[in-house]
Amino acid sequence: MTKYIFVTGGVVSGLGKGITMACLGRLLKSRGLKVMAQKLDPYVNVDPGTMNPLEHGEVYVTEDGAETDLDLGHYERFIDVELNKYSNLTTGKVYWNVLNKERNGDYLGKTVQIIPHITNEIKEFVYSVGKKSNADVVMTEIGGTTGDIESQPFLEAIRQISHEVGRDNCLFIHVTLVPYIKSSGEQKSKPTQHSVKELMGLGIHPDIIVCRCDEPMERSVLDKIALFCNVAPDCVVENLTVDVLYEAPLMLEDSKLSEVVCRQLRLDTPKPDMQEWIDMLGRIKSRKDEVTIAIVGKYIKLHDAYLSVVEALKHGGYENGCIVDIKWIDSETLDGDASCEDAFKDVDGILVPGGFGDRGVEGKIAACKWARENNIPYFGICLGMQIAVIEYARNVLGYADATSSEFDPDSKHCVIDLMPDQKGLPKGGTMRLGAYPCKIAKDSLMQKAYGEDMIQERHRHRYEFNNDFRKELEDAGLRVTGTSPDNSLVEAVEIPANDFFIAVQYHPEFKSRPNRAHAIFREFVKASLANKNK
Repeated sequence: MTKYIFVTGGVVSGLGKGITMACLGRLLKSRGLKVMAQKLDPYVNVDPGTMNPLEHGEVYVTEDGAETDLDLGHYERFIDVELNKYSNLTTGKVYWNVLNKERNGDYLGKTVQIIPHITNEIKEFVYSVGKKSNADVVMTEIGGTTGDIESQPFLEAIRQISHEVGRDNCLFIHVTLVPYIKSSGEQKSKPTQHSVKELMGLGIHPDIIVCRCDEPMERSVLDKIALFCNVAPDCVVENLTVDVLYEAPLMLEDSKLSEVVCRQLRLDTPKPDMQEWIDMLGRIKSRKDEVTIAIVGKYIKLHDAYLSVVEALKHGGYENGCIVDIKWIDSETLDGDASCEDAFKDVDGILVPGGFGDRGVEGKIAACKWARENNIPYFGICLGMQIAVIEYARNVLGYADATSSEFDPDSKHCVIDLMPDQKGLPKGGTMRLGAYPCKIAKDSLMQKAYGEDMIQERHRHRYEFNNDFRKELEDAGLRVTGTSPDNSLVEAVEIPANDFFIAVQYHPEFKSRPNRAHAIFREFVKASLANKNK
């Protein structure tokens, strides 16, 4: 029978429930178990697709095209598993489904209520992951903090699941904060006690308590939490801040977390084989070189808006034996060569990531121009590819008004244009989403990086390269090196005259892993390091 693990959070938000769950998923997978993960978010949006990245962080896209919470990126990177549309559920999606069923008469005229209709919808979603994946363990993170009003239906649903599947098949992990009071030199367990009490008041008794802390915990504090929260002493686990994020699974395993989980769930498994992970950490700690890469964006006040890009750059550094220092540059501060010279004087590579809207676009175009003219390695992602095409059309072809129809639909030179089947559609969930195939041109940077002629990458965009300008741009030196199999959509462009200039319409950062860097990120970091040494 599928086992279910539910991870809740208490005291404050932002404790790292997602990281904790991702680490445990990796540990359980290393014990030979098939693990799937999902996130239940209490916010009322149907999905995060229309949310401001400065408020919510990046939108993570799954292989099947679901726009999801960024924690799914942690799950995929740590567990190395491909998640899907069943891996993220929001309050908005729950109510959307329930109301559609009510309108269709599916409830046979009954009064629709939070219990059982809303909770049944949540339970059906949780169960569906195990059924569709045939997973040994389904791990579910409950977003928000215990005590939040909007979280209550989700907590009630998982309480019901524990009753339905039996306590031997269900485990509750509660992640809490243990603050350190510097003036008295004490760690305080009271916030954890109150959070557990709040959770128990909702009918959920945590089996394991994970204590988030910046300082090592005294054994007496751990024992106190065990006593007052009614769990075994080895079920209180210290979760220390680590220097390198990917050290966290081994740190948690020092407290025998996966052993305790397997014991509680009656799972007979071998000890975790973490040798590949240990080897990867060895490479991370042996890095000697250093490279500085500029990320030019308009959401840089919240670095989580580019979380997967940052992690993929780090992965590229791991495989090139170097530390990647990121220089964050607000694209709105760039307005010409003088500002670019000052901004990029100490960088070895320039990356322009995705984004929406015209704010900051001119600064991104200026950054791309600076990279092209000064032969600085350039990597454009999604909008970053569209920027590369616009910049080339303006400054090489001489079309001063070259742009995207997203920014100026009346321009005579919309080298980036709306796909015909996108016209008139609402904004939410209607883009080209998920994995699409890409055919790679021979003797290109793309082919050198991937070592393949056909790949598959994840997309999240609405506008495309305008083929009306394709021949003209190629004749001027911009090479199309990636297309859809039928050659109708441009997926990647390069400038062969430069040492490294590549821009792709898709989001390669979503498929990068710490023990297996994405091919383009690996090559981009390598080129940036070569540029520094040059």
